[in-house]
Amino acid sequence: MTITDGELAVAAAQAGAAVVRARYGTALERFGKGGGDFATAADIEAEQAIHAVLRAARPGDAFVGEETGQTGDAPRTWLVDPLCGTLNFAARTPLVAVNVALRTAAGVTAAASADPFAGEVFWTDGDGAFRRRDGRDEPLVPDAGSALAELDVDPPTPNGPAFLAERLLLEPSFRAAFRPRVLSTSLGLLWVADGRRAVYVIDRDLRDDVHFAAGIAVCRAAGCALSGLRGEPVGAGAHGLVAAADAGTHTAVLAAVAAVWAGV
Repeated sequence: MTITDGELAVAAAQAGAAVVRARYGTALERFGKGGGDFATAADIEAEQAIHAVLRAARPGDAFVGEETGQTGDAPRTWLVDPLCGTLNFAARTPLVAVNVALRTAAGVTAAASADPFAGEVFWTDGDGAFRRRDGRDEPLVPDAGSALAELDVDPPTPNGPAFLAERLLLEPSFRAAFRPRVLSTSLGLLWVADGRRAVYVIDRDLRDDVHFAAGIAVCRAAGCALSGLRGEPVGAGAHGLVAAADAGTHTAVLAAVAAVWAGV
């Protein structure tokens, strides 16, 4: 029986997650990327494991990996970030995600993000959005009740210095409505889809970004409210991402973001 794209995304993310778990806390060679960024041997080995799963099932598809770049050229392309949160991982902080997304002419049509340490996979087949744990799927249900807001402040920040996400910490309307957190991994974006965060904000050019393609697809399928920092469609420009559990929360965040823009 042929595996579906959604199940293949899950299997690939789980393969990468298994490598990440096995390499956690071990001595890891680092490979500098410039600007203080680096990959570890775990990043590369996880990406190889993901690629092997995808290649075996879909040999005609193209592949774009964070560490190894592009392989092939096809209408169907897998976007892979094998270890989102490398600095966390290298510092023995188990807050990371393994991200796999399939981009087609219709957009991202299947995606999975695995939390290697919680044993969870957040995934979508293009319709529903689910959390899989111990082989069981539960639908993802966004909920703004926690008022927790995840800010990703890692560089690059294409809209700085005009906009920096950390300035939301000083914006009165934002501080009154939300309780900020900083994890520095796309795991926080997935938690918006699962009701564990009300908001996620990042300043980044997200067009074909391997780090966030899976998380955005999962959030969209779960019914989250998504836009760029100026309220434009996600990926319409280099204006980052606002993901919120519902439309009202999204409106409140955009108002705070606009105040930060205006205050510069």
